[in-house]
Amino acid sequence: MHKLEDLKIWNKAMEVAEEVYILTAHFPKEEKFGLISQLRRSAISIPSNIAEGAGRNTDGEFKNFLGIANGSSYELYTQLLLSIKLNHCSEASVNPIIFKVIELQKMNYALIKSLEK
Repeated sequence: MHKLEDLKIWNKAMEVAEEVYILTAHFPKEEKFGLISQLRRSAISIPSNIAEGAGRNTDGEFKNFLGIANGSSYELYTQLLLSIKLNHCSEASVNPIIFKVIELQKMNYALIKSLEK
């Protein structure tokens, strides 16, 4: 088991989720059950799966949940790009979040590799 507060990847994922909530608060109301919901769910899925994996008994189980978190990060990345294309937000408001998502993906890959040793 791993202590969540000590996991840099979990802390970064929590930041991303918070930033996605702040970003989507300004989206059109008609997206409430569409893109807003999808963005928020994928953003929440990242730290949630890291947390669930960290609470498991083996590194193999942890790696499995890190894989799920990584999939959610790619989903979030895609939805953020779509948000720009649909003119729901500016590139300037999304790019810092995208940068953090890419950072998360790199951190995730490194953590998975370290668990394989």
